[in-house]
Amino acid sequence: MRVRNAMLSLFAILLSASVSYAQPTHPKSPHDTVKTKDITVTYGRPYKKGREVFGKLEPYGKVYRVGADEATTITFAKDGTFGGKPVKAGTYTLFAIPNESQWTIILNSQLGQWGAFKYDQYKDKDVLHVDVPVKKLSSPVEQLTIKPTSKELEISRDMVEVDVPVKF
Repeated sequence: MRVRNAMLSLFAILLSASVSYAQPTHPKSPHDTVKTKDITVTYGRPYKKGREVFGKLEPYGKVYRVGADEATTITFAKDGTFGGKPVKAGTYTLFAIPNESQWTIILNSQLGQWGAFKYDQYKDKDVLHVDVPVKKLSSPVEQLTIKPTSKELEISRDMVEVDVPVKF
């Protein structure tokens, strides 16, 4: 009986340890991949959760990862223009510097970044910067949404939207 109880206790300890070990230490936001014929964007989709995002959670004038978790990636299937500037076919990380009336959108060639935490280390790999105006929205967008179309890349979250013209 003692051996059986000891075995059951050991089993319970091992089971609880393996269950707690299997839980992620940092739960990720939902992720999405959106595509058009010429653009693919993969990004984490954080929620607003009642917070004021731009100017508070994401400070004005600081590099923003445009997503959650891993840095957002954008792939262009062929050469074109992004914000009126030439861009070569390939995959880039997408960052922004939000401000109240305009955002600076950044394409960077360093892949595999986690958020924007080491952006300064790789800013020499910026491919382009483009300034776009902010559109104020009448109702909040609860979850970051990126929509590529044949004419623009639309980014909306909280009470703002920015559109970057694209052309192929």
